[in-house]
Amino acid sequence: MVYRTTLTPMFTLRREMDRLFEDAFGRASAAPTSWTPAVDVREENDAFVFELELPGVAPEGVEVSSDNGVLTVSGSKRTERNTADEGGRWHIVERVTGEFRRTFQLPQNVKEDGIDATFAHGLLTVRVPKAEVPKPKKIAVRSA
Repeated sequence: MVYRTTLTPMFTLRREMDRLFEDAFGRASAAPTSWTPAVDVREENDAFVFELELPGVAPEGVEVSSDNGVLTVSGSKRTERNTADEGGRWHIVERVTGEFRRTFQLPQNVKEDGIDATFAHGLLTVRVPKAEVPKPKKIAVRSA
């Protein structure tokens, strides 16, 4: 059996798959209407902390809500890309704009009325405090 050492068929397959997805879902270079900000979630002793990267988003453009154990962070990012007055044209556009929405199912042991959100330098920090877990109660056994 003879094997070819070239990877050309794999690159051709990859190119065809990319074309198929572009035809079905639109080109990646087209400006998206929504995007998903990156998030880190960590658990501390007294709270759950959500940190969302929102570069270029104004604090007024962010909404944080909690309803029935679901934390929702939504908003929009707008960038003006009008070059008609400058007579220029765009060659590469990689910064995303549009609406975003992230939802997180919260555990049962949180105090939703104590949720706090701060925004600084493009980082939204949402702190969800934990509720006190009921301590086990010792029940005395008496003889009948």
